Amino acid sequence: MSTLSEAEATSAGDLAAEQEPAVVRALPGRREPAARVVAARVSLRVRLVELWRARELFVFLVRKDLKVRYKGSVLGIAWSLLNPAVMLLVYDIVFTRFLKAGFPDFALYLFSGLIVWNMFQTALTGSSSVIVANAGIVKKVSFPREILALSQVGTATMFFFFQAVVLVIFLAGFQLAPVWHLLPMLAFALLDLIVFSAALAVFLSAVTVYLRDVEHLILVLLLAWQWGIPMIYSWNQVSAGDHHWIGDLFLIDPLVPIVLTFQRVLYGLRTYTPAPNVVATVTSNYPITFLLELLVAVLVVSIVLFLIAMTIFGRLEGNFAEEL
Repeated sequence: MSTLSEAEATSAGDLAAEQEPAVVRALPGRREPAARVVAARVSLRVRLVELWRARELFVFLVRKDLKVRYKGSVLGIAWSLLNPAVMLLVYDIVFTRFLKAGFPDFALYLFSGLIVWNMFQTALTGSSSVIVANAGIVKKVSFPREILALSQVGTATMFFFFQAVVLVIFLAGFQLAPVWHLLPMLAFALLDLIVFSAALAVFLSAVTVYLRDVEHLILVLLLAWQWGIPMIYSWNQVSAGDHHWIGDLFLIDPLVPIVLTFQRVLYGLRTYTPAPNVVATVTSNYPITFLLELLVAVLVVSIVLFLIAMTIFGRLEGNFAEEL
């Protein structure tokens, strides 16, 4: 994440000044405040109001990040479509021709889960160092600092939609179709993904200011976390036979119900033969009502985590200037 330029910092400062939060008080006797005194502890409600008022700054940061990533590039934002397309093609060749996954349309099964993981991973890796990367503006300009972490989630969401375009092209090219009547579930699952990613992004962005190793630790944890989600292997391999309780443990991970929902809608209920005379479903065969209950639970947990992250961020924000 590159730092903001002086012109962009001025723009952010002007916007923050126009949307002055209630807790900021001008010094007495001055027509235009030369300095600001900010309360040490700001209520959670006020912080949420400040975030809403800074929504234009959020859009500016997301657009800036997209421009910076492909600045000077000939293809520009088209790389966002080309990268997942090549990745999808490589996975299809490797797992269907060489590793013999045995799943029908394995590339679709893999990408329907990978599109969720890529967004989550992009949001966390970008937000973990965003406060440190923008130390200059954080120390000089008054604005809700959480907006920097949330802008990384916004950028990751934009890349999610770019990859979704590739997925739609893949479905049309191979004459495959999702489960049409379940499509509204994708919007619900995406909402869960955004809120959960935002909660972790805000928390990590604040903690990394004090513990710089977190930026590197999160990369290691994400690598292990990815293999704990049924994307390359089937759900049947997790919960089959006497080991069904392992599948219940997997459901504790908020990302797993989201991935299962995307797989169920985009890939559908398909079967394969893991052993002679044995037929099993590739994706989970949970009832749709149960998946909806899981999504509701994930949303509730994610909202609680987001509020906790906002509270922790507010407590840690006071010493950002000294640590940076």
